[in-house]
Amino acid sequence: MLHVSKGLSVRTKSKIDSLARVFETSTNDTTRLTVLIYIGESLFISLPDSAVATFIKVIDHSNAKLESKDLKLLEKKFYKKCLATAFADIGVIYQNTGNYHQSILYAMKGLDIQREIGDEFEVSTSLNNLGASFSNQGDMVRALQYLHESLKIRERLNNKTAISVTLNNIGSIYHNIGDETNALIYYQKSLRICEELGAEDGIAFLLNNIGVIYKKEGNYDKALDHYQKSLDLFTKKNSKKGQSKSLSNIGSLYIKTGKYEQALQYYKKSLEIQEELNDKSGISHVLCNMGSVYLMQKKFTKGVELGNKSISISKEIGNVENIKDAASLLYKLNKLSGQSKIALENYELYIQMRDSINNESNRKASIKSQLKYEYEKQAAADSVAHAKDSEIKNAELAKQKAEITAKKNQQYALFSGLFLVCVFGVFMFNRYKVTQKQKSVIEHQKEIVEDQKKLVEEKQKEILDSIHYARRIQLAQIPNEKRVSGMLNKLKKS
Repeated sequence: MLHVSKGLSVRTKSKIDSLARVFETSTNDTTRLTVLIYIGESLFISLPDSAVATFIKVIDHSNAKLESKDLKLLEKKFYKKCLATAFADIGVIYQNTGNYHQSILYAMKGLDIQREIGDEFEVSTSLNNLGASFSNQGDMVRALQYLHESLKIRERLNNKTAISVTLNNIGSIYHNIGDETNALIYYQKSLRICEELGAEDGIAFLLNNIGVIYKKEGNYDKALDHYQKSLDLFTKKNSKKGQSKSLSNIGSLYIKTGKYEQALQYYKKSLEIQEELNDKSGISHVLCNMGSVYLMQKKFTKGVELGNKSISISKEIGNVENIKDAASLLYKLNKLSGQSKIALENYELYIQMRDSINNESNRKASIKSQLKYEYEKQAAADSVAHAKDSEIKNAELAKQKAEITAKKNQQYALFSGLFLVCVFGVFMFNRYKVTQKQKSVIEHQKEIVEDQKKLVEEKQKEILDSIHYARRIQLAQIPNEKRVSGMLNKLKKS
C-alpha cells in the first residue's frame, strides 16, 4: 500500500487514498500504471520526492513490460507512452525544485520517446518545458530555439491555449534580456488569444506583463491602465499572488508620478498579501519600496526601519537584486540622518551587488546581441596580418566561387544532356508512331488487295462455270457423229 499522507491537504490525501485503493485492488496493468501516474501528478507540489519515487515505479514497470516479445502494437505504444510521461513529469518536478540539469536530462528522455510514438502535443509540451529550463540556466539562445520549435507544432495542431502559453514564455525571455520590443509583440499575441478564449487568468497575467513593459518605456498612463485591469481580474479570480503583484506595480507607478500617499496605500495592501503567502522575496521588495517613499517624504527613521527589514530578508534568501536596492536605500537614509559609518558600509555593499548585477546585465546584452546577429564582422586590424588574412579570405572566396561556377556548369551540362535525351526520345517515339501508322496503312491496303483478288478469282470462277455450263448445253443439243450418219442413211434410202 502507498503511504504518502504527510504534508498533504485533506482533499489531496483523500484523492490519493482513493487512487491507492484502486491500484491495490486492480489486476490490470493498464489501470495500475495509469493510477500510478495520477498519484505522482497529485504529489507534484506537496511531496516532490514522493512524486519522483512514484514515477520511477512507472518507469521500471514499463521497461519490464517492453522487454516482452509478445506485446501487441497498441500495448507497446501504451507502455512507451507511460514511460515518456514519467520521464517528462520527473523533468517538471526537477525544474520546479531548481535542479535544471536533471530537469533537462529527464525531459530529453521523455522527448525522444514522444517523438518515436508520434505524440506531437506532448512533444510540444516537452519542448516548452526544455525552453523554460534552459532559460533558468541562463542559456537564452537554446531556450528560444526550443520554444519556437514548440510554437510551430502547437500552431500546426491549432491548440490555442498551448500557443498562448508558449508565446508568453517567449515574451518573458525577450523581457529578461532587455528586448522590450519583441517582448511586447509576443505578450500582445498571447493576450489576443487569451481574450479570444475568454481565459481570464491568462489575460490578467499578460496585462500585468505588458504594463511592466509600458512602465519601462515611460508610458505611465498605459501602464496604469493595464495594471488596474490586471488587478480587477486577479481580484475576481481570487488570485492572491496576482493581486499582490499588481498592487505593488501600481504603487511603483504612483512613486514615479509623485503621489506618495497613494503609493503607500497600494504597497501596504500588497505587503499584507505577501505576508499571508509568506513570499519572502515579495516581502523584501515591497518593504524596500515603502522605505523609498518614506525617504522622499523625509521620514528617515521609518525608512531605515523598513530598509533594515528588507535587507535582512534579502540576505536570508540570497536575492542579489533586492540586497542592492535595500543597500542603496539605506545608504541614502544613513547619509541624510548623519550615520556616516553605516552609510559607507551600505554603499560598499550596494557597489558589490551592483557590479554583480552589471556582470549579469553584460551577459544578457551579449545574449541579446547573439540573438540579433548570427555572425558579427570582426573589426579590421590596421596591420599586415589583417591584409594577409584578407587576401587568404579573398582567395578562399574566389576558390569557392570557382567551385560553385564549375558545379553550376556541370549541372547545366547534365540538364542539357537530359534535355537532348528527352528530345531524342520524343523524336524516336514520334518515328515509332509514324512507322506503326504506315504499317497499319500497308496492312490495310494488303487486306483490300487480298479482298479484290478473292473477288476476281470468284468472278473468274463464275465465268468459267458459265462457259462450261453453256458448252454442256450445246453438247447436249448437237447429236453425235454416229447418230448423224444413221439419220443420213435413212434419208438416202427413202
